[in-house]
Amino acid sequence: MAVLLLLAARAVSSQPLTANPAEVRVVEYLKAHVKPGERVVVSELYNQVFTQPAEQQVLNRLFNSFFKLPLYMAQYQKAANHPPTLAEIQEQFGFHVQGEADVMLRIMESDPRMPRFVTRDPASGEVKAVDVEQVLAHPRFGKALERTIGGFEGRPAPAFSATLYDGGRIGSAELAGQPYLLYFWFSGCPPCLQTSPLLSELYRTYAPKGLRIVALNADRVLELPYTDEERAGYARTQGLAFTLAHLTPEIQEAYGSVSVFPTLFVVDAKGTIVGHFVNAPDRPALEAALRRALE
Repeated sequence: MAVLLLLAARAVSSQPLTANPAEVRVVEYLKAHVKPGERVVVSELYNQVFTQPAEQQVLNRLFNSFFKLPLYMAQYQKAANHPPTLAEIQEQFGFHVQGEADVMLRIMESDPRMPRFVTRDPASGEVKAVDVEQVLAHPRFGKALERTIGGFEGRPAPAFSATLYDGGRIGSAELAGQPYLLYFWFSGCPPCLQTSPLLSELYRTYAPKGLRIVALNADRVLELPYTDEERAGYARTQGLAFTLAHLTPEIQEAYGSVSVFPTLFVVDAKGTIVGHFVNAPDRPALEAALRRALE
């Protein structure tokens, strides 16, 4: 297992994701100009500060991440019973500039549109507490979060259709009448480096009994610059013999606006979700859900 994880890490880091100059310029500017109680106005940054296409692309990505942070942090808190670290936020959102997660939290804390749900250490900036109830009470985020943390177990699995790595299609119609597991992940995700080898092992055990696994890769949704060749190489290195497809925003939304990776859903042959796991799953609990799906 340790050797496989090491090889997987090397496969992903053979061309490490580094901050491009545009990202550095944008983040360093924000570090210097974000002030408590003053909202950052993206349109002003577009028109007056960052007029180059590469810079505006960075702004678009940060703007999208800004509105995903509350859901991610609340989902993480609920699943792990503690808040994410700044390093984990950096990894989940593909932030490549040192201190980028901190400055995004500073922007969020200064914006009146955002719920006041985070308590941070004044010296280190690390998140000390996440008030899930504040996120639930917010009109923008509450319903999405309630669907997620309320649990999907016992509900019908939402319909979906995704494009395979080879260009084909896979979806709930093709999987009807079969037990399956949906695996939401992205390339280079540290908890996924633990989960993918576990799923490969479980797949070898349970595929002969009828289990299907569909791995929905979130690189495109998260705007991570991995190529199809890198994704295929990653899958080969980890020995991922199950079905590999691309996550879409529509699937992400249908399954509760998944914001924490990995997230897994185990579905039985009747189409009912019998297991829902956020973050790296506990093997006995996951295996028990797989057995329920195969009953």
